[in-house]
Amino acid sequence: MDTTKTQPLTAADRCDRCGARAYVRVFLPVGELQFCAHHARAHAAKFAELATHVQDETDRLLADVGSGAL
Repeated sequence: MDTTKTQPLTAADRCDRCGARAYVRVFLPVGELQFCAHHARAHAAKFAELATHVQDETDRLLADVGSGAL
């Protein structure tokens, strides 16, 4: 699975499951999904089977919490 970064996710990008800030973008053969860190972990096994590309920025989570960007 390709994990090369594309355009950075911003505070405007929201999880498709719960509406929290998205830190993972999953590119599918048709369309894409965005997930918060929690839902990305919960659904990783399933989207890993289908994804053409995964942009994972969960490493930014602690930096964003420290900066007040959440």
